[in-house]
Amino acid sequence: MSQPFDLTAKIQELRAVKTDTQDCEVKESVGKIPNTLTDTLSAFANGSGGWVILGLSEKNGFRPAKGFDAETIFKRLQTIGDLMTPVLRPEIFIFPFEDAQVIVMRILPVALNQRPCFVTAKGPYMGSFIRSGDGDRRLTAYEVDRLQEARQQPRYDVEPIPEATLADLHTETLDAIVARVKEMNPRVLGKMQRDEILQRLGAVAWVGNRLCPTLGGLLAAGIFPQQFFPRLNVTFTVYPGPTKAQDPNDPMRYLDTVQLDGSIPEILLSARDFLKKNMRTGALIDGALRKDVTDYPLVAFREALVNALQHRDYSPEGRASQVQINLYSDSLEILNPGGLYGAASLDETVTGISATRNTSLSRLLEHTPFTDDNGRQGFVIENRGTGIIQIRRSLTQSLMPPPILRNSPAAFSITMLRRRMTNSEKHPLHREQLAEGILQMLRNCPSASITELAQHSGANRRTIATILNDLIAKDAVERTEPLKSPKQRFRIKN
Repeated sequence: MSQPFDLTAKIQELRAVKTDTQDCEVKESVGKIPNTLTDTLSAFANGSGGWVILGLSEKNGFRPAKGFDAETIFKRLQTIGDLMTPVLRPEIFIFPFEDAQVIVMRILPVALNQRPCFVTAKGPYMGSFIRSGDGDRRLTAYEVDRLQEARQQPRYDVEPIPEATLADLHTETLDAIVARVKEMNPRVLGKMQRDEILQRLGAVAWVGNRLCPTLGGLLAAGIFPQQFFPRLNVTFTVYPGPTKAQDPNDPMRYLDTVQLDGSIPEILLSARDFLKKNMRTGALIDGALRKDVTDYPLVAFREALVNALQHRDYSPEGRASQVQINLYSDSLEILNPGGLYGAASLDETVTGISATRNTSLSRLLEHTPFTDDNGRQGFVIENRGTGIIQIRRSLTQSLMPPPILRNSPAAFSITMLRRRMTNSEKHPLHREQLAEGILQMLRNCPSASITELAQHSGANRRTIATILNDLIAKDAVERTEPLKSPKQRFRIKN
């Protein structure tokens, strides 16, 4: 067996939970191979792989099944993989266990570009399964279509939209894209006209005798893409608890919600603002100075949302679903329709290896201008294939755990856990530290109000006022206005 298998430990686990598990299925198989075994092979092959143990009785506490003939069943299993498309070659072994014999099968996952693996006699739509908890769930037609789609490059992002006109695109954005690609490829594109370049980039296409936007063109530079595709937007919902489940003692199903429309660059900005509005801002103390920190790094959030909008499913079926952002009390989840595309896997996304479902849209976004949170002029996508790496790096720099990635044929999600409060947030600065911090801030500016000093230090106004009075008494600080002036400010005393 290519991977060690501790049969005793696995069966002890099964006995403890009293049921099959996500990675292990038990079947009695007394006298024959169960008809559902091929369903299980499909489920494990379409997921993360798994183990099948034959010869145990679940109803009898996972004890050896009476009458199980390991040698006979073993021989019959030699060709069971031939019943699958693509053909499977599971590893099959006989193990001794509690004065009996059981059979252990190991099923490896098939490559993403070979899925779905299905029971040949049932066909892909009836014979494709996925593991769900302790059982096998038949894939939906939508999930089968998405898996089959990965066998060839989708072209939905370059689909012309006849109902739209060039007037539905931001001219300045298109001009910026053209200028960028000319600068990057002067030998190839330098002498081409604007519309020809946009056509070759997949932003526009000919329909009859006129140019019209493509789906990708609308998403990258459209004025209001949702006029043509109402669900190609983002829903952002803030929940009071750790899940969507409503607390019976709380009448509020959600605290805040919004639908974000516009092009992808506009959605990114709107989502950022909504997140800032609904998350906690704390402070890290460096010496006597306060540095604002948020529950979730904005860099990680932007990369995760770009990833969702760039790689989501834009097929006709997928256009009925939205990208979802769910802000819970302890986490932030970004969910997009359509799982990982092509040969990409969860492990490979962590290393920067990825396959792109929407190649033309991705290239457009590489040249679409965007201003980040620091006011830096850049582009929507700047680190192609390294989005997950950037997210992990940003979280690490904020002393936060790596994101939780979940993938299925129908959806992909990134979940970030909320930042924990630092000791400096839990324990306020001593008055001496605050006094030194106030002096340092006043040395760096002509004057400051009590409100400004409170915002920068993290202390309340009353504490700041008390410290200022002490500093005034020591001739270190002076008022700029009469004692009770509403315009009062403070400065270093020369």
